[in-house]
Amino acid sequence: MDLIIKAINEPNRRAILQLVAFDNLSAGEIAEHFSITRSAVSQHLGVLKEAGLVTEKRLGTKRFYQTRPESFRELRDFLDSFWDEKLLKLKTIIESAEAKN
Repeated sequence: MDLIIKAINEPNRRAILQLVAFDNLSAGEIAEHFSITRSAVSQHLGVLKEAGLVTEKRLGTKRFYQTRPESFRELRDFLDSFWDEKLLKLKTIIESAEAKN
């Protein structure tokens, strides 16, 4: 999970994830959306790939990338645990207040 958090901490990587959320895009197509160098985009894609957030498919000399939604499950479960805990506390407070009335 630490790799995922590190990967999504950078704004360009989050933007890349959004670009490839529903489309397979080549590294060149992704790079067209940014003012950073193609090399920098490639490095960002490497970080995302290492974190398991994108898949890479080779077709000839091109590499196509797409988000792996299932890789966010661990992070989502972690964040949901905080939400679930807060909801349980809220439920306890409401039930306590109702019992007093």
